[in-house]
Amino acid sequence: MLSTSAAPAAAPSAATGGEERLAYRLFTGADDRAFCERVSAALAEGYVLHGSPAASFNGSTVIVAQALVLPAAIASADAAVANAVDELDADEFDAVGAFEGHA
Repeated sequence: MLSTSAAPAAAPSAATGGEERLAYRLFTGADDRAFCERVSAALAEGYVLHGSPAASFNGSTVIVAQALVLPAAIASADAAVANAVDELDADEFDAVGAFEGHA
């Protein structure tokens, strides 16, 4: 089973007939060759692993999950966080009396 979360995409994918690629994908399924092939195919499309895989046992089968992201999505998110931090720092240092009362 493939589950995905909507997020800004970086580029169309030739593998999906020109559809926009999602920035984040979560693959889940039985821990078998088919699961590994699906993850491998996404890696070949330019996705990278995001975090460690998760595993659970349902009484008969090991079920695994692996998140994958597009590198451009990570770079974009990192840049947004860096810009937000820069804006907060600028606001703090530009404020009149920002350090009044501080030792």
